[in-house]
Amino acid sequence: MSTGRSATPMGPAELVQAAAMARRFYLEGKSKIQIAEEFGVSRFKVARVLETALERDLVRIEIRVPAELDAERSDALRARYGLRHAVVVESPADAADDAPDPENLGEVAADLLGELVNEGDVLGLAWGRSTIHMAAALHRLPPCTVVQLTGVYDAGTAERGSVEAVRRAAQVSGGEAHPIYAPMLLPDSATAAALRGQTGIARAFEYFDKVTVAAVSIGSWAPGISTVYDMLSEEERAHYASLGAAAEMSAHLFDADGRRIGRDLGERCITVEADRLRRIPEVVAIAGGLRKAAAIGAVLRSGLVTSLVTDTAAADYLLLETGPGPRPALDRTDPDGA
Repeated sequence: MSTGRSATPMGPAELVQAAAMARRFYLEGKSKIQIAEEFGVSRFKVARVLETALERDLVRIEIRVPAELDAERSDALRARYGLRHAVVVESPADAADDAPDPENLGEVAADLLGELVNEGDVLGLAWGRSTIHMAAALHRLPPCTVVQLTGVYDAGTAERGSVEAVRRAAQVSGGEAHPIYAPMLLPDSATAAALRGQTGIARAFEYFDKVTVAAVSIGSWAPGISTVYDMLSEEERAHYASLGAAAEMSAHLFDADGRRIGRDLGERCITVEADRLRRIPEVVAIAGGLRKAAAIGAVLRSGLVTSLVTDTAAADYLLLETGPGPRPALDRTDPDGA
């Protein structure tokens, strides 16, 4: 009657009993003790019958998630880097190695924020194309305050960039919005300090220590993959490259080992400080694509992020990475002291 792994066939009575017990356990949620009492057998007998039902294919257990999510890679990535959450989505079939982040990363990240943000939280959004896509895809958020964590790439694009992302998130949540109407990068530290003292920007900075969930993007130290790289002069790019710049996140630079470098750059930027970012309970990085994979690994080793939304192309690289060993992100180590 069965061609299962055991050589001894089950008789009809055994099959009927096994099917009944399996139905009670898997579909009706009854315990093994309850089933044992109903059938007048020991709970050890029930356990053996349920095990046999699995071996004989009387019961088949399937774990299903939406087709675009890769549960196996997600769990492996979470475990390898000590993340609180890792969500891996399928890369587009026709994506080239130099393709930008898949737009569906933002959609998945929007759903993740809907899970992570609670009523009364303060949500921080940093500049990045992925965070902008995420904000556009938001459709549910509990009442919360939304604050901008960085200046904008170009003040002239604020209406369709970081400022609009903050407004959109606040609109969905019904909470307050605290945007920053200032460029991310300034000519010198004195200009940046003066801007930080302006009323509106200072008010946003006051919320940085209250942020409970943050969404950030990651860039590689290369043209078109880091907005900060694109804003600098050739001489400045070469200088930070000579220091080992491998990744950029919210205007903070990291080498391949996750150590923060080029701290003088941060003095010229309107952005959340690295130490404040490290104290935020939940920092979700949104980045994917093979061209960003090494940079993602560097930022994960920095200890500044707790969760990651990425794609299969980047995940495969990160899971096979042979460089410096991953450091649990949940340790929240200080990248300046690493």
